[in-house]
Amino acid sequence: MKTIYQKLLFLLLLLPFSVFAQSTLEGVVKDSKSKQPIPGVNVVVQGATAGTSTDLDGKFKLAKLKSGDKIVFSFIGYKNEIVNYNGQSSISVSLEEESNQIQEVVVQVGYGTVKKKDATGSVATVASKDFNKGANVTVENLLNGRVAGLTINTSGAPGSGSQIRIRGGSSLFASNDPLVVVDGLPISNTTNVGSTSFLASLNPSDIETFTVLKDASSTAIYGARASNGVIIITTKKGSKKLSVDYNFNYGSGKLVDKIDVFSADEYRNIIQTLRPGDVGLLGNSNTDWQEAIYRRTDYFDNNLSLKGNLFNKIPARISIGRTYQEGLRLTNEFNRNTVSAALSPSLLKDHLKLRFSANYTNETNRFADGVENSAIQFDPTQPIYDSNSPFGGFFEYYNYNAATNQNALLLAPRNPVAQLIQTNDSGRNNRLFGNIEFDYKFHFLPELRAVLNLGYDESRGNRLRLVSPDAATGGSIGDVRYGTNEFRTKNIKNKLLDFYLVYNKLFGKINFELTGGYSYQKFEEHEYFTGNRYNIFNQDADAIDPTDNVLIGFFGRTNLTFNDKYLLTLSMRRDATSRFDVNNRWGNFPAAAFAWKMKDDFFADSKIVSDFKLRLGWGITGQQVLPSDANNYYLQQYSVGGTNSQYIFGSIPYAVGIPNPYNTNLKWEETTTYNLGFDYGLLNNRITGTLDLFYKKADDMISKTAFADGGSFTNRGWANIGSFTTKGIEFAVNAEILNSKNFKWNVNFNATKFERRIDELALNSDILLGDVGAGTGGTAQILSEGFTPYSFYVYKQLYDSNNNPIEGAYADLNGDSIINGDDRYIYKNPDPDLTLGFASNMNYKNLDFSFNLRASLGNRIYNSVNATKAQYDLLKNNAVLGNIPSSVLSTDFNTTSDVILSDIYIENGSFLRLDNVTLGYTFPEVFDGKASVRLFTGVQNAFVLTKYSGLDPEIANDGRDNTIYPRQRSILFGANVKF
Repeated sequence: MKTIYQKLLFLLLLLPFSVFAQSTLEGVVKDSKSKQPIPGVNVVVQGATAGTSTDLDGKFKLAKLKSGDKIVFSFIGYKNEIVNYNGQSSISVSLEEESNQIQEVVVQVGYGTVKKKDATGSVATVASKDFNKGANVTVENLLNGRVAGLTINTSGAPGSGSQIRIRGGSSLFASNDPLVVVDGLPISNTTNVGSTSFLASLNPSDIETFTVLKDASSTAIYGARASNGVIIITTKKGSKKLSVDYNFNYGSGKLVDKIDVFSADEYRNIIQTLRPGDVGLLGNSNTDWQEAIYRRTDYFDNNLSLKGNLFNKIPARISIGRTYQEGLRLTNEFNRNTVSAALSPSLLKDHLKLRFSANYTNETNRFADGVENSAIQFDPTQPIYDSNSPFGGFFEYYNYNAATNQNALLLAPRNPVAQLIQTNDSGRNNRLFGNIEFDYKFHFLPELRAVLNLGYDESRGNRLRLVSPDAATGGSIGDVRYGTNEFRTKNIKNKLLDFYLVYNKLFGKINFELTGGYSYQKFEEHEYFTGNRYNIFNQDADAIDPTDNVLIGFFGRTNLTFNDKYLLTLSMRRDATSRFDVNNRWGNFPAAAFAWKMKDDFFADSKIVSDFKLRLGWGITGQQVLPSDANNYYLQQYSVGGTNSQYIFGSIPYAVGIPNPYNTNLKWEETTTYNLGFDYGLLNNRITGTLDLFYKKADDMISKTAFADGGSFTNRGWANIGSFTTKGIEFAVNAEILNSKNFKWNVNFNATKFERRIDELALNSDILLGDVGAGTGGTAQILSEGFTPYSFYVYKQLYDSNNNPIEGAYADLNGDSIINGDDRYIYKNPDPDLTLGFASNMNYKNLDFSFNLRASLGNRIYNSVNATKAQYDLLKNNAVLGNIPSSVLSTDFNTTSDVILSDIYIENGSFLRLDNVTLGYTFPEVFDGKASVRLFTGVQNAFVLTKYSGLDPEIANDGRDNTIYPRQRSILFGANVKF
């Protein structure tokens, strides 16, 4: 095994083997936790210049020692160990990793780094050792519940993207997604064709740290894109220490819960009771349609990484990974293959540092249609398959039309199992991204550095949707079915050039740092869509080439530190975007922050308070990610008219150019943020944490409003009108509860409370929105001044003396003796009153146990499933029978239109979720002491405690539950092998 291992090391050229001379003292140096040998440890006699270092096996030999010498063992990332030499011939030394105290943490900020103790803004960092465990297919779920003010909502689809919000977002109609920066490269949040998410291309095993910038004093350096916060992702790099890691994870998942509908026998009874004339329409089967569209799932994740010192000079890392995850829906699959490489050499006697990273991802998917609504409504007495069916052997509702000699489908739900199996919707996305950074420290002025960062990100995606001609859900003209064959391809490019200078010098008690630079970034998209190629009348084939989006920025930042106690940060960014007219293209985004290390002033003699810092911050940030129909809205653009927009000269029709709406005055949304924060440490920093109070005001919101007649070829369009505010408080604590030789216990807890209020809307007019999912134009939510965005706008339900709801009976709130839309009222909202996160990690000798919990309290949900389906009239929908939720038994409602906007459907969505629980055991010395092996098992999505009657209380969609992709519960097994 040793020979094979050394050949592998030699072939990879990661660390040459060194042979050391004989000495009077020999020994081995190991990691105190893993018991693995550490190569490259410096071994010197204190006060001497000569010494040695440990070899591949962590062994060393040191000569010319005399009794009384103090031998120092040192290695980056570990505490120094000093051993007294008293003539012993051999020793074994254990090195402990540096404690993660607040003074030692270095956090990423825009265009630089800063020690946590010197940070002036609201910044949170989560390192790899603190990541959530379990089946985290996409990177954002590594920190779900770990950071105060950060919420992440991921659907149940495999490889699915997430709704990510920092402090609730800052816009009503534009994007609320934070800016994501990977190794210095800001990436677009556009998900390419064939992919499940713009973050799905990142392998979670390659991530080293996340840094979340929350307030404007820390984010304003990113200017026009920072209103919703910034998440900086740093990937793993090489090191002087050789390591080979292999991680394997397997999971088996199942459906946790279903919408309660009537079983086949219950359904027969209710039809016989309420609709005896329709008994003849019942079938003879017993089908649970929700069970039929779901399945047991498999999940595999394999990752291999090697890192070390290439040619003994270049820290290097290479990794490969493969992830396969099945979705609960039949046929739904996610596949990802990744390769990444990182090099970080230092040249010219450390005056020139290069950082290179490259990542390639091949992602393939088979998507599955959302068929939950059909599964809920389909008659449970009908079979899945019908051998006489002309629709591929699947049961469907149809009649034979003798006049056309065709089988005519009835106006009815389609067989959801058939829709999944007869549809092949496959996608592929190949993505290459990375950057190279040159960091040069001038020889003649070492206080000055020049940094050039070049980044590139390209993804090529395609998606092919095929539906069989004998499928009821395929394309058709009248009763003639021809199926579906649609192909779409899209290429997205992102090019970056950053150049900046950094000057850092100590003048007595004042440390001065000045950063100034220029940034250029260009986003390009090219798309082609065929339309349905089986349709001979297809006119949908189109090449789509949106206008390139170019961002230019000039930025500067000054950090001043006086006496290592008072800190001042000033920054300014001037940005331009091609999305606005030349008169509104440029924006200025200033910020300022002050911090005061108060420990020595107020707690100098305290044995409890070990650190205390006050932070004050202010800044202005921008928003230029517009709604999809508002991009390039400042340009006068024309669309080619279709068959209904033509002029006919003679007998020849000519297409006309139709002017699109536009507004040359459209400009940035701007958000001003104020932040008051405290960083604290207690009991020698065994307990550390933060407390932040924040206030945000978004102005010049991009909203749809009325346009003057004849002003812009439309009576409504996008303009900058309106504002709203967000205020809140965040609390976080990390505690090292126990830290003994055999038992260690660390916990993390965070809590966030915020309130959003609309201050101004266009023309002071309410905006109704929030599609209820039934009928035409029905809405259940409102934007109204003085209220939370997307508050529910419903009728106040009346009840009888037995507290049973009266169908169609609502309170006459305006007192005019008429029940109409004027009696609707604003009732609750989807925002939580409080969000909580708790994580625990325990280690007893070689045994480890961890879990992480999340909670949301006070959020409300509009249960659209019950509101649109739980009414007796829907037992027969058109010409066929249909199932309904059994919750109808608690209301006895009959007609959907009479009750759909009742406040009875606004439910408490509070929940407590155990995301993951993991138990592991580490064998510290296997393969002749060359490796350690950790075996583990766990449960993903272990439980949810809630009073919500729907499938799952954790939904996006602004608080409206129109059915979701269920989250599976998985039993996990795996192994981590470290050489």
